[in-house]
This record gives sequence, structure tokens and C-alpha cells, in this order.
Amino acid sequence: MVELASYLPRVRNFNVAVSEEGGKVVFLRKIIPGGADKSYGIHVAQLAGLPRPVLSRAQDILTELESGVGEGRPRAAGTGVRRPRRELPAEQLALFAAMPALLEELQKLDISSMTPLEALNKLYELQQKAKER
Repeated sequence: MVELASYLPRVRNFNVAVSEEGGKVVFLRKIIPGGADKSYGIHVAQLAGLPRPVLSRAQDILTELESGVGEGRPRAAGTGVRRPRRELPAEQLALFAAMPALLEELQKLDISSMTPLEALNKLYELQQKAKER
């Protein structure tokens, strides 16, 4: 999200000032210009009381993302340094299933017992339902 400011002229980044001491994070309740230097989402989740296993798994994922492990990013020629990944924009994942009723209807179809014309008509019907949503 921080990168949006470099693409959109009216977007500006601000963040909450933070003090870190001995692994503890204190949010200073002061808004300052600029993007956050790192993610504090896990600390916020901890303050919100999320279970320890969830926080632990989130930390594992964050460490993996920050190190670039598993991202398949190519290394710069002749170095051990990974090049920044810029090929494709990140895909936004859906929070909820897009069309569960339509998918359920599709799963229940017994296509082996349908004639080609029945199958084509059913496909048309499902397509029309999908367009309405």
C-alpha cells in the first residue's frame, strides 16, 4: 500500500509513531508523515488478544515474506542478491466466496445424464445468473 503514493499523485503516506524497546512495541499516538518502516500488524493482533498459535504462524509468514523465501524472485546476475519482484501486480484475494450458490448448483449437475442440448441450455442459464451477480 505504501507504493500507491508513487503511482497516485494525491496519495500520501502517514503512520503512527512507534517506540521499540527489547521486542516490545509502544504506539505513541502520534501521526507522522511517511510509510511505516515495517509491519506492526502482528503487534496489533497481540494487543487485540489473538491466540498465540495464530500470532506465531503470522510471524513465520511475515519472516518468509520479508526474506523473499519462496517468492521465486530471480537473483541478480553474479550476485546473491535477489532482484525486486515487479512482474505482476499483487492479486487481491476475495474475503468471501464470490458465487457460492452458483457454484453449488454447478457441482450438483449430473452432466453425464444430460443431452448436449440440455447441457448447452443449462450453461446458458448459469451464465445469465453469473452476469446478474
